[in-house]
This record gives sequence, C-alpha cells and structure tokens, in this order.
Amino acid sequence: MVRLDGVLMEQLLINLLENALKYTPPRTPIEIAASVNDGEVRLEVADRGPGLPPGDEARVFDKFYQGRQARGGRGVGLGLTICRGIAEAHGGQILAENRPGGGVVFRVALPLAEKPPEVPTDDA
Repeated sequence: MVRLDGVLMEQLLINLLENALKYTPPRTPIEIAASVNDGEVRLEVADRGPGLPPGDEARVFDKFYQGRQARGGRGVGLGLTICRGIAEAHGGQILAENRPGGGVVFRVALPLAEKPPEVPTDDA
C-alpha cells in the first residue's frame, strides 16, 4: 500500500507526460513503468527527446526553468517544480537523468506504508 493523494498523483503524472510530449519528436514512444523495490514504489516516465544539458538534471525542478528545444506551446516552467512538491509532500523524491542513446527519464520514488491496513472479514 502507498499512502497518497490520488488527485495530486494524477497531476504529477499529467505534468510528466505533458513535459515528455513537449520535448519528444512526433511518433516517438514515451515509456511509463512502475516497480516496487526496497520499501518504495518507483514510477518512471522516459522519453527520447533531446535530453538535458549536462549539469541541469537537478535544475529542471527549479521554478521557472525552461528547457530548450520545446515543440508546441511553452509553459511557464512550473510543471516539474509542482511534481517535486507533490513527491516531497508524499515523503518521496523525484529525479531526472539523461538516458543512454538520448532522452530523459524522470524517476519518482514514494515510500510504501509500513504495514498494510487490516481488512475486516465477514467471519464473525
């Protein structure tokens, strides 16, 4: 079990997907993955866009940061800042990393609940 706010987590995923669409060439796949490891849930959104300038992997989460080479409309540079705030509000973190062969992967790690809730049974 993961303790999370469904509306905020939906917003985090929408922001990551919109960001990937903005920087990924048309008809290029965007990969979404989830796994459970070491007491946390890990979500990944990966694209094959131009990647991040070296050294900007942490900076992309700063307010008003905007990457180069965006296609379509440009935002104000708050989407990834909001993602970081949502991840941290859930006790987690978000990281960005350039992918071998081009593109970026955003990784969100959220802690699992220590103990799943007990489910009442009808055996009374």
